[in-house]
Amino acid sequence: MAQFFTNTLHIVLVSILLQACGPSTSVAANPGKRKLLTGAEQTNLYVPYLKGKRVGMVVNPTSIIGKETTVDSLLKLGVNIVNIFGPEHGFRGNASNGTHVDDEVDQKTGIKVISLYGKHAIPTKEELANIDIMVFDIQDVGVRFYTYINTLQHVMEACAANNKEVLILDRPNPNGFYIDGPILDPKFKSGIGLKPIPAVHGLTVGEYAQMLNGENWLDNKLKCKIRIIKVANYTHDTPYELPVSPSPNLNTPQSILLYPTTCLFEGTYLNYGRGTQFPFTIVGAPALKGKYSFSFTPVSIKGMSESPLFMNQVCYGLDLRNYDTGNFRKTKQINLGWMIELYKNSPNKADFFNSKLSNQMGTIEKLIGVAEFRQQIIAGKSEKEIRASWEPGLSKYKTMRKKYLLYP
Repeated sequence: MAQFFTNTLHIVLVSILLQACGPSTSVAANPGKRKLLTGAEQTNLYVPYLKGKRVGMVVNPTSIIGKETTVDSLLKLGVNIVNIFGPEHGFRGNASNGTHVDDEVDQKTGIKVISLYGKHAIPTKEELANIDIMVFDIQDVGVRFYTYINTLQHVMEACAANNKEVLILDRPNPNGFYIDGPILDPKFKSGIGLKPIPAVHGLTVGEYAQMLNGENWLDNKLKCKIRIIKVANYTHDTPYELPVSPSPNLNTPQSILLYPTTCLFEGTYLNYGRGTQFPFTIVGAPALKGKYSFSFTPVSIKGMSESPLFMNQVCYGLDLRNYDTGNFRKTKQINLGWMIELYKNSPNKADFFNSKLSNQMGTIEKLIGVAEFRQQIIAGKSEKEIRASWEPGLSKYKTMRKKYLLYP
């Protein structure tokens, strides 16, 4: 067993004969080229390794090479894909946020699609029995409560338990230029937060995989045999605009950069754009009439939000569609000012964090990750005071994170 699971932190940069690499290797393209290339785009670095193997793929609509899905591209290159595993929103991305997703057969390829957001989140021994290697190719957005890193963890745990290797086709993190937020308290572990990381974790999927292994965070302290195809010519400061929406409600570059901040409103009695074409970029509620001039009316939108909070009611609040998201790059911080402001302006403060009012609400403690945030907002604490309570955990995480970085 010790020989099977070698040190996943040992990164070897090679471009030929992948079979000759150690069992946990990261591979990069020629660094002299300036064009950013995702791991998936560098097919010459991994397709030879997949040939002759029965391949499972964890993919969704962000899994693309050019204008084609990674699945379609690799099938054309002769890769034997036997199973597809789909996370939240499904393989083709036609399921709404939080909606149960069933197993199905992909109509285009005829390959069975096993849902990891339905009956179970972890691939079973039976589902892994007919594959030799699992490929993970999903675009993340760098936030703890975005569920795809949880899917990664579940896949790694299942593969480790069943002696299957995971090949990670890494992709840039559009919010990878900063680290912020409190460290998740284990008391608030949930489907939107499994490990003690900050709200904005500053890692690519490949780097997070190394952290899961290196910190012994997989169940039973298993080590998953991983191989990472690095993004070529990428740093954490590289601006990256996603070529496709990572999920139905993150449908603009603006929403992706606002998401680490505005998703926290899921834990409040406010609509944050669900039921509109501008999710995560507008925030409001009917009760704020007279406080704000900007208004919007959430409606049912199939594939995005069928039953949004305050459906068919006029909401008043903040319009952040033209907010300068460059401020996040300058401050390296999420914006707590909007939460503080909206609470102060709320006429029904007892309702603000009351998740019993609607099944469309989440729990603020699970989102932010700590118990004291709710009381800090209620008590009128300043952003500076709230941030002070995140230490020393945040600084310790930043130091620990450095061990697992693949990019400067």
